[in-house]
Amino acid sequence: KLDDESLHFFYRKHGWEYWTKTTKENNYSIQLRKKIGDDRDKTEEYWNGDKEKKKLGVSYFGVGDLSVSHNHSLLGYSLDLNGSEYYTIHIRRIADKKIVAEKIENTSGGITFSKDSKYIFYTLLNSKHQPKKLFRHKIGTPHKKDDLIYEEKDKRFTVGMGGLTSDEKFFLINTSDHSTTETYYFLADGEKINIKLFQKRSEKIRYSIDSWQKHFYIHTNQSNSPDYKICRCNHND
Repeated sequence: KLDDESLHFFYRKHGWEYWTKTTKENNYSIQLRKKIGDDRDKTEEYWNGDKEKKKLGVSYFGVGDLSVSHNHSLLGYSLDLNGSEYYTIHIRRIADKKIVAEKIENTSGGITFSKDSKYIFYTLLNSKHQPKKLFRHKIGTPHKKDDLIYEEKDKRFTVGMGGLTSDEKFFLINTSDHSTTETYYFLADGEKINIKLFQKRSEKIRYSIDSWQKHFYIHTNQSNSPDYKICRCNHND
């Protein structure tokens, strides 16, 4: 459906609601938001793909990711302007659209903000177009000083950020090939990152995890469960 609008509570967080709109005239989606409880006339359009493309004056315009910081002040977006599928990350203030960070080139496109909105996490693509290195970038500093958080050495595997767990206690790092997965995690509130391995990779064993109320929940095909099963364990066990 070309002329459509998602539910206004499509995404709610910390007093804001976000939703998406498409029109018959536009080729790209429009991202909207407003504070919960405000009137409809206070709706804010914080991204319009067609306007962005026109402003840049390009013939090709590929959007990789759109991510709003946890304090709702910054927009991270990644663009591919030549069809190479190497994405350049940009960070700007939503209020005045001013760029607040150096652009970061040759990424996979994904953008994950830290909980304090001071950092972003991203992955770089190598010459074979594989995401192998995961970095943390402090917004407003040269990206040459970015911290390498994780590097995948196995030629078969790639790496990416898994985002926050449901209780917002941990960030996840996911590695995988076509049939095997492995997940790492670290505390979301810590300035210093101490990565822990959840379960060592094992051939053709796939699993994903989430966290809620002192437990990890695991969705996995291990132990002869081809249709998968759900397990849980204490954070300390």
